[in-house]
Amino acid sequence: MLNQNEILETLNMISKENLDIRTITMGISLLDCAGDDVNIIKNKIYDKITKKAERLLEVGNQIEREYGIPIINKRISVTPISLLSNNLTSKECVEIAKILDKAADTTGVNFIGGYSALVQKGFTNGDRALISSIPEALSVTNKVCSSVNVGSTKAGINMDAVKMMGEIIKDTAQMTKDADGFGCAKLVVFANAVEDNPFMAGAFHGVGEAECVINVGVSGPGVVKCALEKVKGADFETVAETIKKTAFKITRMGNLVAKEAAKRLDVPFGIVDLSLAPTPAVGDSVAYILEEMGLEQCGAHGTTAALALLNDAVKKGGVFASSSVGGLSGAFIPVSEDAGMINAAANGSLTLEKLEAMTCVCSVGLDMIVIPGDTPASTISGIIADEAAIGMINNKTTAVRVIPAPGKKIGDVVEFGGLLGTGPVMKVSHLDSSEFINRGGRIPAPIHSLRN
Repeated sequence: MLNQNEILETLNMISKENLDIRTITMGISLLDCAGDDVNIIKNKIYDKITKKAERLLEVGNQIEREYGIPIINKRISVTPISLLSNNLTSKECVEIAKILDKAADTTGVNFIGGYSALVQKGFTNGDRALISSIPEALSVTNKVCSSVNVGSTKAGINMDAVKMMGEIIKDTAQMTKDADGFGCAKLVVFANAVEDNPFMAGAFHGVGEAECVINVGVSGPGVVKCALEKVKGADFETVAETIKKTAFKITRMGNLVAKEAAKRLDVPFGIVDLSLAPTPAVGDSVAYILEEMGLEQCGAHGTTAALALLNDAVKKGGVFASSSVGGLSGAFIPVSEDAGMINAAANGSLTLEKLEAMTCVCSVGLDMIVIPGDTPASTISGIIADEAAIGMINNKTTAVRVIPAPGKKIGDVVEFGGLLGTGPVMKVSHLDSSEFINRGGRIPAPIHSLRN
């Protein structure tokens, strides 16, 4: 039972410390929509999504008003579309993307994820058709998000897919060049992708999930920073305990919203994803949390250690607060979406190499990073390969969401607006990776994948 002080504390977190429910995401299985005729598939997809999610926006708004908890996004994730497209052409896949976009508009959600393929061990015909369609699909839709899983600890890394995705990212940037390559902000390349992730752009409804489910993503970097301000100068055990207690409180709020949404929508409650997902708002930054621990600026030596402590403490506090913690839970480090990261990248304190080191201990990987528009596809593939290797070896989810902004050079700034923020163009290595990438084939799974 909540007492008066706990209620007041939560209200203070919401009003002054940027605490929010980042997303309520409804996962919907589309496995029963598969077929050979694209028109029949489209009709089934549209009808199912609009029926299942017809009250999602309404219920989210009701909970927001009744509990006074900001719910920033209402979203939908669907079964990876490549599983439905085995007999479709790339052009027909684009038609599927358009109908997903139409369904998102009809239901009023912010984004719809699942224009995805899982190719960690190889390609089906549907995978190839969908992946080749991604640049056009993301250029002709507004709310569709795409992801491709190219590696896993169990399967190794599909280097043919890694090469392909470098080229796909370049093509997507060119096809959305009037928006500074914005299409790439809706495209994630994963290793060890999870099936219950409520966060875009990487959300999809896994094949092991129920017919329909509600997942909630909670965010509270500002709350954690404010909590650490009260223990300034304390030792790291105190820092960790403070973060754990704060994460517990945040997760309890998310658990409440998730169960209430699931009850009102009459669908199962899936998971609460406690991820410290920042925004460009001052004070709502993961970088500022790290700096509150004593770093002059994010990127200084010690940054990776500070992030490791933060990520671990967030998970421990969250798991104690709910038996249904899942998704990517931990700390995100997207550059353009985090005011502190933006500042550190803009003045050179934070480099791509340091970010890569930080991804070894954070929730995901290299996220929302703007790079020069003339960056070769092979260099982008090299970045993907490095991140996939970190994920594969460490048995964790890693991802790459980079934006080669057409016409932009190091030092330029790209304005995306909203939660996507501002992206300073970061330096990438000038060294050539093409011979390495062109080898193709598959990097074998590590020895510790043999756990049966």
